[in-house]
Amino acid sequence: MESVTVTIRPFVPDESALMRWMALEMGKVNNGVVSPGRRLSDLLSDDHPLAMTRNGTEFAFDRGVIRTLGENLPLRLHPLLKLPVIFLFNSTVPDSCLLTDEVAFEALQILGELSRFREFTGGKHWVGRAIVYAIMRRYPTAVQIMMT
Repeated sequence: MESVTVTIRPFVPDESALMRWMALEMGKVNNGVVSPGRRLSDLLSDDHPLAMTRNGTEFAFDRGVIRTLGENLPLRLHPLLKLPVIFLFNSTVPDSCLLTDEVAFEALQILGELSRFREFTGGKHWVGRAIVYAIMRRYPTAVQIMMT
């Protein structure tokens, strides 16, 4: 006789309790997000580029990445671009992240990370998660994901 494993789903009597718990967990994850962002021009002038996270801890930027961005982006964007670039993740859209920063959108197009044929409309642009992860690997510490 074969053994059968039955997985029992926990009973959640109140969906609002689950939603409150999820919001609490997302808040914990988001505590590591830099807020507010720092201007690229300011980071370029720092010997040790740092920012503060939402929970008050120091966040160290990769100096080489900051230098690369400074060298590859036009000077006019240096005082406008705030780092890290924040992509918003929403569990209702599992395959994409939202970008709401038009300056970051332009910078990513100039860097060749986003197609010039893409448009920033209505104050947002959806980017596939695989592309976001590739950008994060290429520019560590200059990009973060925040859960919404």
